[in-house]
Amino acid sequence: MMAEKIKIVLLKKKMTVTDLAKLLNVTPQNLSNKFKRDNFSEKELIEIADVLNIKYDAYFTLETGEQV
Repeated sequence: MMAEKIKIVLLKKKMTVTDLAKLLNVTPQNLSNKFKRDNFSEKELIEIADVLNIKYDAYFTLETGEQV
């Protein structure tokens, strides 16, 4: 699910996974494997948002609309 969202952001920014890997100082193969497994920690998501100069919000929204 997060992998797909990151891919959408990359498309909107006209970037590739390889471009992102360079910004994160990881190998393109390592990042591609994370995309395949859709296995990103919250720390990694924050770092991705940081290098892409975008905002990352992680929260749960209850039925009442309250965000936790």
